[in-house]
Amino acid sequence: MLKRALSHGLIQIASHDIRSFTTDKHRTVDDKPFGGGPGMVMKPEPIKKALDRVQSPSAHRIYLSPQGAPLTAKRCRELSEKPHLIILCGHYEGIDERIIENYIDEEISIGDFVLTSGCPAAICLIDATVRFIPGVLGSADSHQEDSFENNLFDHPHYTQPRDFEGHTVPEVLLEGHHEKIAQWRRQKAKEKTAKKRPDLL
Repeated sequence: MLKRALSHGLIQIASHDIRSFTTDKHRTVDDKPFGGGPGMVMKPEPIKKALDRVQSPSAHRIYLSPQGAPLTAKRCRELSEKPHLIILCGHYEGIDERIIENYIDEEISIGDFVLTSGCPAAICLIDATVRFIPGVLGSADSHQEDSFENNLFDHPHYTQPRDFEGHTVPEVLLEGHHEKIAQWRRQKAKEKTAKKRPDLL
């Protein structure tokens, strides 16, 4: 889907190596934390230079962090309407707090866990957001029946064969009665959500 969106000119994605914005011969992007402690912290100077390079009047700057607000389908839909996203990926123990306080618009987390870098999180955010851009999915209505739309999980799906090792497709899906099928799908979506994530209801 991303490849098609790129080839059709629906989105543009560019990556920038923060090491390219350093000035020393070792291309240093991190240093020991003030106050002591384990790990290294990404320095503010090269990050600020990188942000300045890609800045635009419409840019919305995101820092991916386990301390950010949880990424949701609703937030992805909202982000898909922004013309320019700048996504900053942290490494090591994180980045200098002065960058977050002064040059970041929003912190986002993809879950209550820690990664070795923000790059996998950036891929998740991009993939989940691009789906809402018109023309990216094969059908304009595809995402409307996905999990988390209307606070429900998606309904069960079946395809050929009708009988798989004695497990058969629900008869209602074979009858061709569209209203009955729609009702069945809504009911199954509610049941699945109630069983697995009752907090969504």
